[in-house]
Amino acid sequence: MEYTYNIIDSNASSKLQLQLYLEEYDDFMCTSVDTNAMAGLNSILKFNPNVIFINLGEDGMDYFQMVAELNQYMQSLPLIIGYAKTKAYAYNAIKSGFFDYWILPHNEFDIRKTILRLQKLHPKQDTPSTICLKSYKDYRYLDMKNILYLKSDNNTTDFFMKDGSVISAFKTLKSFEKQLPREFIRVHQSYILNSRYVSRINYGKSICSLNYGKEEELPFSRTYKDKIDLLKKTLSKTATKGLN
Repeated sequence: MEYTYNIIDSNASSKLQLQLYLEEYDDFMCTSVDTNAMAGLNSILKFNPNVIFINLGEDGMDYFQMVAELNQYMQSLPLIIGYAKTKAYAYNAIKSGFFDYWILPHNEFDIRKTILRLQKLHPKQDTPSTICLKSYKDYRYLDMKNILYLKSDNNTTDFFMKDGSVISAFKTLKSFEKQLPREFIRVHQSYILNSRYVSRINYGKSICSLNYGKEEELPFSRTYKDKIDLLKKTLSKTATKGLN
């Protein structure tokens, strides 16, 4: 299971150093990097990361206001780790419920201790292996690893399975988007795909290819390009780099 995280840092050097340290942890995946509180707030609401890293810098109070504002929109806040060159913001960080506070420059040992403590206190839970489709008194259970993609048609959603079968459910795609685990990604107004079957992303044609013995192409739209970019980053992280 992965922890997703956002970095908010206007200092290019400390931002790059933190990213390099975090690359050591295979279960941590970056969803966004921003340079100010407003952009950070938008990204947090958009990606709902598990962890936020903030360089409080000279604008610390803006970030504390951002954290307070998050409470208006989120049922539970991500874990927040702040850092700065001094302890000037440490008290406010504690009052704001930050998980940890670091003194710059970044220290590998401090980061390691924080990550290990985070993993111990907030272990990622295994996701359910099946999804239940209910229709009146009929309950149908689908093994999620055998779902290739979902396609919507008004208020009906079709599940396209690995064995070639198609199973219909009388709910919107959006309702299933909230239930499915992280590997299912909305890439189009009409499609959610299972990222474990993605074999190709073609930005020129705006197409994702799924490979499950045979190949099938699904469109992705500009609206969901950020999801495609994140998918590419996730797949590239575990792929062996080929030669051009």
